[in-house]
Amino acid sequence: MDEKTRQEIEAQVFRKLVDHLRAHPEVQNLDLMNLAYFCRNCLSKWYAGAAAEAGVTLDYDEAREIVYGMPYAEYKQRHQREATPEQLEKFAVAEQKATP
Repeated sequence: MDEKTRQEIEAQVFRKLVDHLRAHPEVQNLDLMNLAYFCRNCLSKWYAGAAAEAGVTLDYDEAREIVYGMPYAEYKQRHQREATPEQLEKFAVAEQKATP
């Protein structure tokens, strides 16, 4: 597979992942972190980082709006639940695994 085709396929897969996450806001970021060591915020950071590498000015909040499909504050108000003590305990472990 040539590089251009690979990048186009990867871009399509990323868009499907973002669409899937947008369609399932009941899956909390904390749940994603605790299970997979990444979340919507991680994707946003990676997106902003990739934009910077490409010479594109895009801050973290702009990247989060792309990933969440709305301003982060609005998403939090609509969808984010209070974390349980058990979730926070698991998160402390997951956060260490997520950080290289």
